[in-house]
Amino acid sequence: MTSIYDLENGNIAKTTEEESLLRIRSDDDSSSVRIRILREFVVNVRKVVFETKLFVLWPAIPMAFLADRYGFGRPWIFCLSLIGLAPLAERLSFLTEQIAYFTGPTVGGLVNATCGNATELIIAMFALHKRKIHVLKYSLLGSIISNLLLVLGSSLLCGGIANLNKQQKFDHKQADANTLLLLLGLFCQIAPLLFNHQHSMDLPKPVATSVLQLSRASSIVMLIAYVAYLFFQLKTHSQLFGSLEDEDDADDELEKETASIGFRSAFIWLCLMTIIIFVLSEYVVGTIEDASETWGLSVSFMSIILLPIVGNAAEHAGAVIFAFKNKLDISLGVSLGSASQILMFVVPLCVITAWIMGIQMSLDFGLVETGCLAFSVLLTAFTLQDGSSHYLKGVVLTLAYVVIGACFFVQHVPFDE
Repeated sequence: MTSIYDLENGNIAKTTEEESLLRIRSDDDSSSVRIRILREFVVNVRKVVFETKLFVLWPAIPMAFLADRYGFGRPWIFCLSLIGLAPLAERLSFLTEQIAYFTGPTVGGLVNATCGNATELIIAMFALHKRKIHVLKYSLLGSIISNLLLVLGSSLLCGGIANLNKQQKFDHKQADANTLLLLLGLFCQIAPLLFNHQHSMDLPKPVATSVLQLSRASSIVMLIAYVAYLFFQLKTHSQLFGSLEDEDDADDELEKETASIGFRSAFIWLCLMTIIIFVLSEYVVGTIEDASETWGLSVSFMSIILLPIVGNAAEHAGAVIFAFKNKLDISLGVSLGSASQILMFVVPLCVITAWIMGIQMSLDFGLVETGCLAFSVLLTAFTLQDGSSHYLKGVVLTLAYVVIGACFFVQHVPFDE
């Protein structure tokens, strides 16, 4: 037995050597646990915050908070918030991929389907809450057109130039499934538009009851179609949505692909960034009209062109990179999948949510807007019908987006709230 002083009580406590060793060992274990947690936190910060090419845009987020806190000009708040959303959208995609490593392909696909366009969905919900229906419709419409023409067009253009000596092919079955879904969504939007214009002299304003009823019924149909598409994609015909790669390359990729961070860490970071996106989205929706007036740009141009470019920055970069590597199936999955998700899930979800909130929102997006959407869907369908690609197709899609951007740049339409 050895005598060891109990410093706290001032008494002598007799313990065995084994007990003292266990106490020292437990103290070492607790300190090692704290060190391990700290080390894990530092690694997560490095991987989540700094391992992205958009990390230089992170300072825009606290600057947006400070601009709102100290009453800077509202256009500054809009600009900083818009810039800050770009890295958040990219990291949100990264975190959903990390979660998919632990949940499996089916649940992971559902997580990606839910969070893939979280930025657009959050902006839409804030616009709906503030009764800015025109901003909501414009932002969603712009995101669809941007994915179909800008993201896909620049991917085909860059991929075609980088692979001039290779024949670029892709599985048109995947493109056909997305195209069918887009055409159904287009029809559901055209029907209320035509109905409204046919009976515009007889129906009351601002939104006819019949058009509202038709829009809500069509929205339910669109949601059912999107659920069927998810079941088709993730369960019954998942083989159609895999990329066309050599087996050796696919095996190498599978060996390299491992989770960068743990499931719990990814989930915590996902929740944190979603909260920040909520705050910045509220800033964007609340200041877009002031920025429009200050900069002399129409709300339609800022909502249809500027917002989607920022929101789709991560998808845009990823699709172009895969096209450079001659992996067009992945590029098509990114662009067409995102467009289908917004048209068939986010848009009808907003209509149903507005219905529950007692807000009159229809699927009538306007004649010019719906015409641009129809042109984008049809042009994309014709571009992808033969299962092959070259840079000229990318040129055509990209220039079509430029024309649509010019159309809304010169459009100045007053809105009655």
